[in-house]
Amino acid sequence: MMLVEQTTVPATALPVAAFKDHLRLGTGFADDAVQDQVLETYLRAAIGAVEARTGKALLARSFAWTVTAWRDLARQVLPVAPVSAITGLSIFDRFDVEEVIAADRYALEADLHRPALVARGLALPVIPVGGRAVIAFDAGFGASWDAVPADLAQAVFLLAAHFYEARGTGGGAEAQIPPAALSLMGRWRNLRLFGGGAS
Repeated sequence: MMLVEQTTVPATALPVAAFKDHLRLGTGFADDAVQDQVLETYLRAAIGAVEARTGKALLARSFAWTVTAWRDLARQVLPVAPVSAITGLSIFDRFDVEEVIAADRYALEADLHRPALVARGLALPVIPVGGRAVIAFDAGFGASWDAVPADLAQAVFLLAAHFYEARGTGGGAEAQIPPAALSLMGRWRNLRLFGGGAS
């Protein structure tokens, strides 16, 4: 299995100004632009950490997920949420020959934690031995920072501030997640019981 981001979050969607306010940084200095690049780096790192821990895409973008077998013949849970659309499904055989699957053969089962690709008939298309399926989909709460839930947005700010303040200190401080940020992320984590998961 392999998940690949097909598009990235544009810099204009990142809340650099709001993060400056959170840090209580001054503005109007000659090196503001340099500082903005540094803050953007820490925001992206924090967003990545929050997304990895919660399984949620905070800002909208496109993904492609490759699987070599269906976990369930009629339903495949997707690895990221929330999903707004499945934009394509292709089956490749072991010789890398592609079959594009018609959109009327599958659908999106929307869910905040476990969205899924589901068959409109009895089963999803067969993945041949040595082959793979590639599912293209769009995920994220929205294109702008305002669409991100307030608790997750605050978790990003707390974590980005932690990264910013720990820069250059060494000792692995950057890898630690502040307890307040963990608490804010808590209700968004998808608990997988009895071996359940997206695979």
